[in-house]
Amino acid sequence: MKPYPLLLEPVTKSPIWGGTRLSAAWGVPAFSPTIGEAWVLSVRKEEQNRIENGAWSGRKIGEVIGQYGAEEAGFPLLVKLLDAKDDLSVQVHPDDAYAARVENDRGKTEMWHILEAAPNSELIMGLREGVSRADFARLVREGKTEAALNHIPVRAGETYFIPAGMPHAIGKGILLAEIQQNCDLTYRIWDYNRPGKDGKPRELHVEKALDVVRPFTAEEVDRLRYQNDPNADRNTVLAACPQFRVERLKIAGSVQFSAVAGLRHLLCAGGEGELLCNGVSYPVRRGNSYLLPPETAVSASGKMTVLLSSDRC
Repeated sequence: MKPYPLLLEPVTKSPIWGGTRLSAAWGVPAFSPTIGEAWVLSVRKEEQNRIENGAWSGRKIGEVIGQYGAEEAGFPLLVKLLDAKDDLSVQVHPDDAYAARVENDRGKTEMWHILEAAPNSELIMGLREGVSRADFARLVREGKTEAALNHIPVRAGETYFIPAGMPHAIGKGILLAEIQQNCDLTYRIWDYNRPGKDGKPRELHVEKALDVVRPFTAEEVDRLRYQNDPNADRNTVLAACPQFRVERLKIAGSVQFSAVAGLRHLLCAGGEGELLCNGVSYPVRRGNSYLLPPETAVSASGKMTVLLSSDRC
């Protein structure tokens, strides 16, 4: 059987900060009143997408991904939609070296593409100018974490790159797509002293967080973001780092995706259209998630915006 574009059913999660937009407007099945996270591409053991179309319909992606040239355990990308009705906790992720040494895992570098943003929405991105690693540790231990953090107002259509080691948080009112390394290691630094679903404060991971946090300059973040393609067209290429490459394509008509050796993931960020592969048409609408087959030409037509992600950088 020839590989074909796999339409993936999202894996959903309902954290305390989740909203209702993903089920109301993005086609994500609602298994609870609120959805904060829809994992639209995941091969993690406990969070695998099921396939919704074709001969492999109903099977988990890990059962068939070998047919697409990737090992389940080694697939390096994780893609999510996040809807923040409330502020997310301030957190940080380790790099590969620390994660391997301390957690027997990989690290986590990620990027956010803002899909919707309420007026006055903000992200927390890194440390304020002049705040050193030692300053940050002191302020955290004094209960003054927020005084060290850099707040950035955001709008729909913008993209932000978060290297491992950068403290960050998504603010309320934001809906975004997150493309990241296949890792779920999160060190929570600050959670506004709010209770979790059980009424108790959520766990913090301060000491590990302080091990990995460090300041970044804007120039360093930009260099890391485009490390594998410094001359990339930044109107199209959102990131080209060692961990992933992400392109935003605004399709009005038809676009041909040439055959490549590796897997690519397509997320529809707006509009609708179709994919054509080996003479078969596959409908696409906002929120749809497709894993594209390797070494196979695929065309996309219609009027839509898609995020095309790959681990081949």
